[in-house]
Amino acid sequence: MSGISTPCVKICVIDSASGLCEGCGRTLEEIARWASLSELERRAIMAELAERLGSATSNPQRHAQA
Repeated sequence: MSGISTPCVKICVIDSASGLCEGCGRTLEEIARWASLSELERRAIMAELAERLGSATSNPQRHAQA
């Protein structure tokens, strides 16, 4: 038996500007509901995450924290 699919990379920080987790790209609502979603619903959300994170990281100020 396998676990549920998850995009979590254990970097759980919500960006205040975008409202997205900086690690996985999900919203707080999606994270809270994740276990109750169907596998189909989880996969649909996961299909959007790369684009979400790409849009959120296009702000150069975000990466100037080194």
